Amino acid sequence: MKYITFAVPCYNSESYMRRCVDSLLTGGKDVEIILINDGSTDGTAQIADEYQLTYPDIVRAVHKENGGHGSGVNKGLELARGIYYKVVDSDDWLDRDAYRKLLARVKEFCGGGRAEFEDDIPDLFVCNYVYDHLDEGSKRSMDYRNIFPTEEMCNWNSIGHFRPSQYLIMHSLMFRTEILRKSGVKLPEHTFYVDNLFSYQPLPYVESIYYMDIDLYHYYLGREDQSVNEKVLMKRIDQQIRVTELVAKSVDLNGVKKKYPRLASYMTRNISIMLSISSIHLLLIKTAEAEQKRKDMWERIRAYNSALYFRLRFSTLSGLTYLPGRIGGKLTVSGYRFARKIYQFQ
Repeated sequence: MKYITFAVPCYNSESYMRRCVDSLLTGGKDVEIILINDGSTDGTAQIADEYQLTYPDIVRAVHKENGGHGSGVNKGLELARGIYYKVVDSDDWLDRDAYRKLLARVKEFCGGGRAEFEDDIPDLFVCNYVYDHLDEGSKRSMDYRNIFPTEEMCNWNSIGHFRPSQYLIMHSLMFRTEILRKSGVKLPEHTFYVDNLFSYQPLPYVESIYYMDIDLYHYYLGREDQSVNEKVLMKRIDQQIRVTELVAKSVDLNGVKKKYPRLASYMTRNISIMLSISSIHLLLIKTAEAEQKRKDMWERIRAYNSALYFRLRFSTLSGLTYLPGRIGGKLTVSGYRFARKIYQFQ
């Protein structure tokens, strides 16, 4: 039995992927690690094959044509045999002690290795993640203590309120594989920022949540070519807008609200955050074309769902990123700079 499937999409990752894979090997034969070589042109494929040869009961190397990060996530989910599925980016890693605690708890829920286990295991594990500026020697842990009870089963109707700096990202989540497949989530190829869709669309299918207050995932920040780098974000703004719109259209929030009103509130806020990020980076580009894209993005939201548009347009968060005029734009950018400094994101 494989308790957890770790999917590691790799593209030209030879200089850092060993740190990632070595941290995952801590789970031994209780886990499977799928290394998806996404058409790399460096030594990534050889390193993946080397791990498969050395750890044939744990590691699988998969080689495919380049399709982007989302394509790798999709392929991993297609092949996954683990009860749970977690994506780990090839430049990130897991804390070994926290990982052992998580795996031990998963095994407890799943009957310690019995061929059959009760169906009352969590649909979703939530753990802390760490913004790790490894090269600068600084890091910041992001926890959910105010939202979920610690190491107790709960559901969306019993969660607390998210602070402005808190949201559920791929790095903090480990879904039951069955839930992901049931949700039908499929990420677009050749597109960045698709992890937003992965950590959003399956949420209404989750009926039970288990939070562990452990700093599990180390999210490396610092590479100049990283997708969350501000200059890279501006360069790929069209992809960011596309994913924002895909997220907005992926779930019927009115339906969610009837069953899980607190989840619906969070999911609406999540769209608001994404719209805010897109709006801010369009402002930072400082061209007439970018300003038009910002207007068009909002208009497409209105055309798709006018009620959602007005909720977002006049919300505290995304509404403040769509202030009129040059002064409004300056206020928006200043607020973003302040938040980036406080929360230490890229």
